[in-house]
Amino acid sequence: MTEPRPEAQYTFRRRGGDALRPDVRIYANLVKGAMLGLTERSWSGMENIPLEGPAILVWNHYSDIDPLLVVHYVYNAGRHPRFLLKESIVRIPVVGPLVRSTGQIPVKRGSAEAADSLRTLEHELAQGHVVIMSPEGTVTKEPDRWPMRGKTGIARLALDSGAPVVPIVQWGALGIHDRKRDPKFKIGRKPVTVRALPAVDLSPWEGKEPTREDLAAVTDRIMEALRDGLAEIRGQKAPPLFDPRQHRSDESESSE
Repeated sequence: MTEPRPEAQYTFRRRGGDALRPDVRIYANLVKGAMLGLTERSWSGMENIPLEGPAILVWNHYSDIDPLLVVHYVYNAGRHPRFLLKESIVRIPVVGPLVRSTGQIPVKRGSAEAADSLRTLEHELAQGHVVIMSPEGTVTKEPDRWPMRGKTGIARLALDSGAPVVPIVQWGALGIHDRKRDPKFKIGRKPVTVRALPAVDLSPWEGKEPTREDLAAVTDRIMEALRDGLAEIRGQKAPPLFDPRQHRSDESESSE
């Protein structure tokens, strides 16, 4: 099958990917319709998302609305977007049941249930599905919206499953919504760039039981791929990975 051109915009869904239930297709098209009305898209790299088989898609999370940009992109790439998301979302009346019915995977952070969520992700990958994760687990705390150091769950999932890890970098969501701005939401189409990169090379860690240090190194490798891809989009030099724990430590020392 011919791979899509890197410069294509993909108004229509890529052929040959996941079959979707009618209700999932309806919900996805509602999101897609909203995004078409809010964005001027510059998309590329979709050929890096496999049309078949398991894959872990990771993205740089810096805005409340950027997951919807990723949903649109992955849907048009031909795959069924399955997110690891906050458990609180599925408890929202009406919205929660709809979200769960589309195959999204809730996680209660900081609990034993987080491990259960990773097992669910492994099951999804074993079924040949793609799953989408923000390795940071939350919107980045880096002051200039660069990726920060991620949580090692992504490394464990990648090494245990053997599924390729495909970074998706995106920029422009703040033009649509910014929680630090008044008004937070702006109407009108804003330029948005989304790009999938080649799968991260994790071969140095394959075929062995990883140590804690290995998991940290794999996680950093994945976050560095996101950071460097974002630097290309932004046309700026990438800073070192931001460590929020170190930042809190520095703030505590300065207040003493």
